[in-house]
Amino acid sequence: MSDDVLCSVNQHGTATIALNRPKALNSLTYDMVRVIGDKLLEWKTDDNVAVVVIKGAGSKGLCAGGDIKTLYEARSSKQALHDAERFFEKEYEVDMAVYRFPKPIIACLDGIVMGGGVGLTYGASHRIVTERTKWAMPEMNIGFFPDVGAAYFLNKAPGYAGRYLALTASVIDGADVLYMNGADVYMESRALEQLMKKLEHTNWNHEKVKEKLNQIIKEFQTEPPQESKLSSYQKEIDYHFRFDLLEEILQSLESAGSDFSVNVKKLLLSKSPFSLKIALKQLADGKQKTIEECFAKDLLLAKNFLRHRDFYEGVRSVLIDRDQSPNYEYRHVSDVSNDAVNQFFQHSIGADL
Repeated sequence: MSDDVLCSVNQHGTATIALNRPKALNSLTYDMVRVIGDKLLEWKTDDNVAVVVIKGAGSKGLCAGGDIKTLYEARSSKQALHDAERFFEKEYEVDMAVYRFPKPIIACLDGIVMGGGVGLTYGASHRIVTERTKWAMPEMNIGFFPDVGAAYFLNKAPGYAGRYLALTASVIDGADVLYMNGADVYMESRALEQLMKKLEHTNWNHEKVKEKLNQIIKEFQTEPPQESKLSSYQKEIDYHFRFDLLEEILQSLESAGSDFSVNVKKLLLSKSPFSLKIALKQLADGKQKTIEECFAKDLLLAKNFLRHRDFYEGVRSVLIDRDQSPNYEYRHVSDVSNDAVNQFFQHSIGADL
């Protein structure tokens, strides 16, 4: 088993999955998601496992997402492309396994929780945020799209807050994550450490597990010290992001002239125009889709982005050369036709590198 993810079961029935790449902010590799998937499959029917904890090693957070630098290599050879596709297939499969897991899963959303880290834990039964939580779907920053089931779960946020978070790639705190239905419980990070110890020392063998777990969590649960900032912008978000066409969203922001609308428009125009249009259609379509349908569409889109120049240019500019100056194939929103967007959703595209 890889040391990049540590899995264990103690004598009392608490199983733990610890992402263990702290120097890489616990970013996910194929081997890591494979191990997690295998353990979840095993533990599902293991009577010695009552509850599962998912947490991250180190002091920075749970998980910064998938290992994008490795995925960047997909342009170098057919084998590397195959490996990248295999990663997405396994990642989405494991994310779905979390949603379907029949026993409680406690997800520690402490510190950085982004992209693939969100996907891995969104389906958990007990998602805990802290004062250190920095949550985001940052894929728009690298010319990609919000995957890992985002078209399903971002549509569970109030109004059009999910669209706003996806298209702007905004980083939000614990109170905001609770507000947009991305978490269930808030507690201070010190209290979370105490909770982990108590869970490990609780003998679950003779307990009504769910009742006992909820009781224990309530001992450490508190309210966030400040209200959600996201909630204070809800009316403006709903007004501007209600449109299914990106041009109409940008026009609405342009017409408003408020500090919020000016800043948001600037933020949107800093992203890949192609990614913006793909993500908006993905989220609009996802409102009517099941979680299974959303993951199936994510897989098609992810494979297509692996064959699209703008994804590699986005990764290069942010993570490789770090010049923050992507030279996208589609420079302006008007360059991206509706036909190009629709084709991206309908079938796998050929090599386009």
